Amino acid sequence: MAAPTTTADDVTQQSSVQKLTIGKALNFGLRAAMERDNKVLILGEDVGKLGGVFRITDGLQKDFGEQRVLDTPLAESGIIGTAIGLAVRGFRPVCEIQFEGFIFPGFDQISSQLAKLHYRTQGKVKVPVVIRVPYGGGIGAVEHHSESPESLFAHIAGLKVVSCSNPVDAYWMIQQAISCDDPVLFFEPKRLYHSGNLRAEVDTAATPDPLFASRTVRRGGSATVVSYGPSIKVCLDAATAAEEDGVALEVIDLRTLSPLDLEPVFESVRRTGRLIAVSEAPTESSLTSEIAARVQQECFYSLEAPVLRVAGFDTPYPPTKLEDHYLPDLDRVLHAVDRALDW
Repeated sequence: MAAPTTTADDVTQQSSVQKLTIGKALNFGLRAAMERDNKVLILGEDVGKLGGVFRITDGLQKDFGEQRVLDTPLAESGIIGTAIGLAVRGFRPVCEIQFEGFIFPGFDQISSQLAKLHYRTQGKVKVPVVIRVPYGGGIGAVEHHSESPESLFAHIAGLKVVSCSNPVDAYWMIQQAISCDDPVLFFEPKRLYHSGNLRAEVDTAATPDPLFASRTVRRGGSATVVSYGPSIKVCLDAATAAEEDGVALEVIDLRTLSPLDLEPVFESVRRTGRLIAVSEAPTESSLTSEIAARVQQECFYSLEAPVLRVAGFDTPYPPTKLEDHYLPDLDRVLHAVDRALDW
């Protein structure tokens, strides 16, 4: 997935409002964080001279040097362990994991050390580490390159987990995550990195929304659809299609997966009486399960139909020719909406 490179002229001539893709917005957000704080470091496999496999760190090593943008060995446990040590010494490291399926060699470091040090030391030690994780399917790749393991990390106490779905959030949320004193898993929808259809104006002088907050991205009164990351575009497309049949869907972008900000969802479901939760992750024991349970608990007397879920199947990620059947798409979301409305 080739991406345009960032030149020094691109950066020096940029105005406060620019039309960016998600990938370019992340690049500019990382650059802004590094310019603001010389304690911000980037480390990972091929993040330096190559600029990352998706070119998200393109040009950063050239401009900030090899002491701040470090190419590492192919050793995720070592990358994350090194980042923990750097954070304890006062730095703010940002790790890149090339693909979500490669994160598991570092899972022990994340769950046993990164998530626990602040609590274990009674608040004396902070570990402001950001782990960037390209995730999700739709790029024609097989298992370990197209998965959605975010529920595993949302379950670990001590971690913050977020996911952007658009260029504006990508630009601001990566900076907010780096500024956070807690460890943050930053899940990025890789198939949308360089999508021209999602290019949007980013005002670098604006006041961003809070990091750990959901946002309603489309209003409607017929049913509520909640999702995050790569599935938000599918949900918005479904809302546009449903509107032709007189169905007004309200779409909520969670943005934060741990802690979950479900108050906007509760408020919406109390008005619409129906909820469809959408995610690429397998259905079993997932974030959609948690959302369904919490909405049932808080909005039981408002529900006109059971909470329905549209998600990946409980199988390993399939070969390329089958991924379109695996991923939630427009038809599957609209079918769930019809079921909820016909209940």
